[in-house]
Amino acid sequence: MNKYPTTAEHSSSVKWQLWIVAFGFFMQTLDTTIVNTALPAMAASLGEHPLRMQSVVVSYLLTVAVMLPASGWLADRLGVKRVLLSAIVLFSLGSLFCARANSLDELIAFRVLQGVGGAMMVPVGRLTVMKIVPREQYMAAMTFVTLPGQIGPLIGPALGGLLVQYASWHWIFLINIPVGVVGALATALLMPNYRLKTARFDLVGFVLLVITMSTLTLALQRERALEFLPASVLLLLGCLALLGYYLYARNNSRALFSLRLFNTASYRIGIISGLFGRIGSAMLPFMTPLFLQVGLGFSPFQAGLMMMPMILGSMAIKRLVLPVVNRWGYRRTLVGATLLLAFTTLLFLVVALLDWLYLLPLVLLLLGAVNSVRFSAMNSVTLKDLPDRLASSGNGLLSMVMQISMSLGVSLAGMLIGSFAHHQVVANTPETHDAFIYSYACMVLIIALPALMFARLPASSSQEKPLGQQPGQAKQ
Repeated sequence: MNKYPTTAEHSSSVKWQLWIVAFGFFMQTLDTTIVNTALPAMAASLGEHPLRMQSVVVSYLLTVAVMLPASGWLADRLGVKRVLLSAIVLFSLGSLFCARANSLDELIAFRVLQGVGGAMMVPVGRLTVMKIVPREQYMAAMTFVTLPGQIGPLIGPALGGLLVQYASWHWIFLINIPVGVVGALATALLMPNYRLKTARFDLVGFVLLVITMSTLTLALQRERALEFLPASVLLLLGCLALLGYYLYARNNSRALFSLRLFNTASYRIGIISGLFGRIGSAMLPFMTPLFLQVGLGFSPFQAGLMMMPMILGSMAIKRLVLPVVNRWGYRRTLVGATLLLAFTTLLFLVVALLDWLYLLPLVLLLLGAVNSVRFSAMNSVTLKDLPDRLASSGNGLLSMVMQISMSLGVSLAGMLIGSFAHHQVVANTPETHDAFIYSYACMVLIIALPALMFARLPASSSQEKPLGQQPGQAKQ
């Protein structure tokens, strides 16, 4: 086992290693957002209907969710260098194959390969930072490596629209290749292969959770589900697998995720309500560029630019989340933010259909800000009361739930639009407008419903201490 380096001994090499992790964060977050704007162009190129293209997004998100529980164990078992290098290579190869795909099925298969690499880059990157910097510098190091990850979603939609409009959709994948080559070479040359002693991996629990996530998501992909099994059968299999995991993990101290996590009330409510809350939020970045292009006739670049205020609003509001939570408490903050998000989503639809285009950026800015408040508060309230011995397991389950909820949200959004449009969409027509109106109405309801669950949060979960203040330490 390698001795952790200090910055005094290896300050230069540590800096380069942090840059490698930062590039990994950037590649993963850029790819999560750059594809949405390009879906209509992909559909036209591959001879598919635009409303069937959600599988391109879902396949990636689902693969990331499935692989997350294994990524940390693999890094400790095989070493961070080997796993991070493999992740970058797989992600880059997946990107190359996606650009060369000649059918939707090929594109989905290669997105799965991309997802395997993407699933390992971010969590293994976090583990790498923990291993190469002293604990007292961990927060500063994580701030440094995650900054490019915040830039990715900001430029992703506009960059995707620009590439589609002035080049072709293939370039949204090809741009990953040079970054991946540089990242792979730097990892091979500069990254030490830190390893830790690991316990036995819970393969049974992992398989049961994979079956649960895959079948429930696939059941919402109605046409694609029929290629395997009827949606009702898939739903039944998913529920049985989830029940099987509960029975398996109930008295199993070595289970992948301990059921003792749910003894903490705030975690139990936060994880369940957060799952449904994030499903509604995940529908927004998929539905919005599709509505702007197919519903209103925007060009890919215009639709991508329209997504930037949403990301800017999300980034700008983060510093205000703590004062808001301390003023109103978690329960009122989450209930209020959830209802305001539903209202703002409805307002966006009304403003867009009335053709008040000058107001759209302002509404999207507000939409991003409110969504960010809710996300931050959900994450914090879910983890804040967990005992230290369960913190790592609880954070891992939360990360997986975040990914699977995004996958379910995109699947549900695609199913709604396809159902209301009867899979026959002509851009910027009254029939298409009606399909999106009904879909947005359902989405508003889905976004608002978790407010009922957030209302059950303990009233005591109201205060959050500023960064650096220790438990029990009085505020000055």
